[in-house]
Amino acid sequence: MSAPAPSASPPRIAAGAASVPGSGIREIVMLAYGREDVVHLEIGEPDFATPRHVVAAGDLTLATHNRYTPSAGIPALRTAVAGRLHQHYGLNDDPDSVVISQGAVQGLAAVMTVLLEPGDEVLVPDPAWPNYEMQALLLGARPVRYPLRPERSFRPDPLEVASLVTDRTRVLVINSPSNPTGAVLEPGLVRALVEIAVERDLVVIADEVYDQIIFDGVHANAAAMAPESVVSVFSFSKTYAMTGSRVGYLTGPSWLVPTVARVQEPLLSSISAAAQASALAALEGPQDVVGRMVSTYRERRDLVVDRLRSAGLTVEAPAGAFYLMLPLVAGADSRLAALDLVHRGVALAPGTAFGDTARSHLRLSLASSAQQLSTGLDRFLDWYEATSGGNR
Repeated sequence: MSAPAPSASPPRIAAGAASVPGSGIREIVMLAYGREDVVHLEIGEPDFATPRHVVAAGDLTLATHNRYTPSAGIPALRTAVAGRLHQHYGLNDDPDSVVISQGAVQGLAAVMTVLLEPGDEVLVPDPAWPNYEMQALLLGARPVRYPLRPERSFRPDPLEVASLVTDRTRVLVINSPSNPTGAVLEPGLVRALVEIAVERDLVVIADEVYDQIIFDGVHANAAAMAPESVVSVFSFSKTYAMTGSRVGYLTGPSWLVPTVARVQEPLLSSISAAAQASALAALEGPQDVVGRMVSTYRERRDLVVDRLRSAGLTVEAPAGAFYLMLPLVAGADSRLAALDLVHRGVALAPGTAFGDTARSHLRLSLASSAQQLSTGLDRFLDWYEATSGGNR
């Protein structure tokens, strides 16, 4: 029997998937991958070891109870998370208000899956972690950027945000402490953004992954301001240096969380039992390890800011997270700069990976040792001097 003739119309890629761009961060990561001559300051990967008691809890579960778990997370972890959120932010302490996710990224994706339909609009910060836009595009929604301008210390103007709301807008994404800028939004500013959402019948998705990594000011939890209009998303990855475990969690309105919990089943069935055991140990165990890591990040921030300012660069000292935005000369293409810098021995993420507003900036991660940061800054400043002609 002869083989069937090929179709005149080959199978197609879904429009949403086809529209998702590649990550500008990942481009630099892959270019620098495996190169021992490159100082890696391009990615948010804590250089601390995962605490021993956290690792031990996961190992024990692997050895004794490595089985399926409930789609929304094991009850003990949901209860512990609800208790933590109630203690820190006064939120509902009902475990049913919490969903455990495969890292914060999957939690965000689950919420957007529940909220968005093709043609809907999502307001996202610019600059911002690129996955917000990727997830919206994957669902056929349209990301609309609101600027976080350097002259405003990378903070949004609520009036400008409000002006971008249309009858198609469904979601407002806010992120504090910010990736990539390290900005921490003051409680009054967070409240102003939440009020816009309430007035215009939007849902706020608050990315609060770095809520415990604060150097200056305080973290303002958006859900506490309007519990029925805000979904707050968190992660164990950065706080406890356990990025590979892939455990996040979210809490949100009573009308939304049960649906998010239900869609976990078709999305991933369940989260790793061992990873959830590790996360529970992280919450219930000693918290001084978090304070030590934050203190170290603060020391690194001060080292980098002092060094750059001494070299004549005007930089905004991040108030949280572990990133800093490096300004280039006006009009510089940060992607081309980042590509060139890899060949000069230092990897930095280009501002173009995060939107349009910071196209002439590079993102530096403070999640590397002081020695690596010093070496990376030496290489960056040598390159900067050579390419900018001393024009600062």
